[in-house]
Amino acid sequence: MRTPRTPAPGTPRASRTSRSPVFLAGLLAGAGAAHFVAPKVFDALVPRALPGSPRAWTYASGAVELALAAGVAVPRTRAVAAKAAAGFFVGVLPANVQMAVDWRNRPAPLRNVAYARVPLQAPLILWARSVARSSEGAV
Repeated sequence: MRTPRTPAPGTPRASRTSRSPVFLAGLLAGAGAAHFVAPKVFDALVPRALPGSPRAWTYASGAVELALAAGVAVPRTRAVAAKAAAGFFVGVLPANVQMAVDWRNRPAPLRNVAYARVPLQAPLILWARSVARSSEGAV
């Protein structure tokens, strides 16, 4: 069903719009899988103030990212999952800030990666919101 915000198929915007949820789902799936493949890296990002073991938080975060990826990949659940992904990206911001603080004395390349993660949350949040908006009523 076409809505006024849905471009006609075959237009450049339709192509980009239709790929955006797939790329977001791929990013979430890749990040989620990485939490299980290399959990030690993510354990170091868990804020010390959280109760429990960092590994439990790492696995929980990875599982949430995989679930969000699945939700964004399915058109029927895309709008809700993309909104949840935006909220998730807001929620992990403290971990990225913690990483920037903890890595401030590391070699420049590592420190720069840690610092770059913080402002990159804003585009991720906006991207997820855009996917949600473009998916509402599209089922």
